[in-house]
Amino acid sequence: MERLKFLSAEEIQAMHEATLRVLNEVGVIWTHKPTLDILTDAGCTLKGNRVCFPPNLVMDCIARANKRPVIRGRNGQVNELGGGNLYFHNLGGARDVFDAQTGTRRIATQQDVVDAARLLDALPHCHTVTPFFTPRDVPGELMSLFMYRHTLPHTTKPVQGPGIQFAEEVKYAVEMAAVVGTPPHELTLSLSPVSPLTVHDHAAAAILEMARAGVICSNLPAPTGGATSPMTISGSLVQQSAETLSLLVLAQIVNPGCGAVYCGRLGMLEPRTGLIWGGVELGLASAATVQLGHFYGFSVNVYGFSTNAHTLDAQNAFERGLNAAIPALAGADELSGIGEMEAGVMGSYAQMVLDDELAGSILRLRRGLSADAEHLAVEVIQNVMDGTRNFLGQKHTMKHLRAGELALTKLAERNSWETWEGKFGRKQMADYAIAEAERILREHVVPPLEPQQEAELDRIMAAAERELVR
Repeated sequence: MERLKFLSAEEIQAMHEATLRVLNEVGVIWTHKPTLDILTDAGCTLKGNRVCFPPNLVMDCIARANKRPVIRGRNGQVNELGGGNLYFHNLGGARDVFDAQTGTRRIATQQDVVDAARLLDALPHCHTVTPFFTPRDVPGELMSLFMYRHTLPHTTKPVQGPGIQFAEEVKYAVEMAAVVGTPPHELTLSLSPVSPLTVHDHAAAAILEMARAGVICSNLPAPTGGATSPMTISGSLVQQSAETLSLLVLAQIVNPGCGAVYCGRLGMLEPRTGLIWGGVELGLASAATVQLGHFYGFSVNVYGFSTNAHTLDAQNAFERGLNAAIPALAGADELSGIGEMEAGVMGSYAQMVLDDELAGSILRLRRGLSADAEHLAVEVIQNVMDGTRNFLGQKHTMKHLRAGELALTKLAERNSWETWEGKFGRKQMADYAIAEAERILREHVVPPLEPQQEAELDRIMAAAERELVR
């Protein structure tokens, strides 16, 4: 299926050239002395507290990167990013839990980290698991590592490493990944620079350690158009690209060929509230990010299921539907946000189940249609008209049902009014999702880690606590 393009080749070229100008002429606030020395030795120059990146260095570093990294689960599942497949993963770092049964929210706990991983492990269209909730009853210095440690035993799928802030976290994340057999070059760690165009000392030190360890760098710039980046989507995308490429340059100088994923988390300002806007502009920004990342040859990870909604309502459905379909049709390699609500502040178990079904439909949408002889089915039409006039009994019908011609739903209502009202008591899609989430958490069993693996994870966490908690 041909990719959907919102920007012409000439417009993408113009955005690329603007990105290089921002990096070279404007520069990035960067004060971390050890990494500044690395950058200036490679040809960067200083303008006050900003480092400026020469275009040839930027392009050389883009060329060096491993743009098609592979991540693997302990069940053997392999996700090869950039190979033409679309992978889905969940939101990471939600603070609150939406209880769809009662329509209320609560603070996430340690148990939610475990339960979310178990539920996501069971969902067929969630291909990668990211530590979902940030429990408030864990010391802040240990939050990312705690989330990672308690996700690893509760899924066999590939696990995206946590979003980190400090160099010390890299060492412990790499050690924990090794416990379940994940080598550094199959571990993704993400880090967000500060918009506009600022890399604080701890972030620079963390990227340095990530590169030295050889992990896949998924830099996550998250500008807000109209607040921390230009109000125009294209202008914000140029700034976003400069932010992610500045970190890529450092990583490739330190460890040429280490893995990289081109990411974008651009949100637009809702001027009436000052919050991030989850409307169709977010989908457009994600699609353009895909185009720009693919221009450089990278696999691209963008928002997919974002919404500002607080409940499982119509706003929720149409915002996340648009924001998933648009970048998927643009050719995204990964879409994030399964289970996300309230622009990432909140998550829901029922929402995870609903999004898994939406992901299945998005995959069907992306496959498109075929007009070969088999699908045009002239002979089948002829056979039916000459015989039974019944397509249900044709082998062709069963063949293509099994091949996925229809994205068969488990949750959506497909009955008559009388059946829906009588037999099913007017239940809606959200009701079925609530029940399915409860069933999975009650019944799904994840193959456990070995006792020695659990003990080793505990040892690593204890060492991290001694070093990091002041």
